[in-house]
Amino acid sequence: MPEQEAVKVKKRGNRLGFMAFKAAARVFGLRGAYGLLYFVCLYYVLFDRAAVRSAIPYIKRRFPGRGPAGRLLEAYRLFISQGRNLIDRFYMVSGAGKFDIDILGYDRIKSFLQGPTPKGLVLLTAHVGNWQTSMAGLELFGRKVHLMMRPEHNEAVREALSVDGGGERIGIISPDGYLGGVLEALKAIKDGDMVSIMGDRSYGAETVEVELLGGKVRFPYGAFSIAASAGCPVVVLLTAKSGPMRYVVDVTTVIETVYTDRRRKMQDIGGWVQEFASALERYAEKYPYQWFVFHDLWSPEDEVDRQ
Repeated sequence: MPEQEAVKVKKRGNRLGFMAFKAAARVFGLRGAYGLLYFVCLYYVLFDRAAVRSAIPYIKRRFPGRGPAGRLLEAYRLFISQGRNLIDRFYMVSGAGKFDIDILGYDRIKSFLQGPTPKGLVLLTAHVGNWQTSMAGLELFGRKVHLMMRPEHNEAVREALSVDGGGERIGIISPDGYLGGVLEALKAIKDGDMVSIMGDRSYGAETVEVELLGGKVRFPYGAFSIAASAGCPVVVLLTAKSGPMRYVVDVTTVIETVYTDRRRKMQDIGGWVQEFASALERYAEKYPYQWFVFHDLWSPEDEVDRQ
């Protein structure tokens, strides 16, 4: 097999920038830190063509009537929204303060975890909203959450936002491990824990084609295979900033992973993944500026993580 050329991905964020936002948050509070975003994001819109280009595929589909100037404005609003989410992450993990969190669908998930034959479940999420906030909200369920994720390679981001950390409440399962971390995930579910998986990027895993925002995309289906093997549902977990100091964690979409016919497993899986894609469409409709998937999902060449 020929050696593949390494793909270089520009990682944004550095220690100096995070220090500036930290200082602003401590001295002027969240609003002061937010104020810096208008200047920083304007720089990105005007001078970072790659950043703007990465946002355009989503903007074209979510805001189809926008012209070139309108698309730049939407990119600017999208960047500011992402910046606020990043500042909120630092605000939480640094212990500076807390946000009010509303959990939609709490009772149903709680009853499943405490049922007559309790077991864990799979949480399927995406690069939208603020996942650190969702982790804080999930504390109410009293179960450990295992994040199936690769480590953050940008050291400045890792240090500032505690991307890889979470103490005893949160564990990390690496998909680069033996059998892609599947055995670890199955054990965690059997032990009654929750396994959180990103469902909007394949990282080279097997995918199925589904509809999203008027076009075809390919999403990985590993989360559904794991859930079907473990005999548990997939709970779509989506988080959004709903107010200055408030977030909503939505776990109302529950996908039962029971094969109707094992000879036609892929049809069942395709339907489940489509349910997930439909949940993302509803999210984009309600929270259009909290979509942080900055690459072209609709491109047939989209098999590389471009975060």
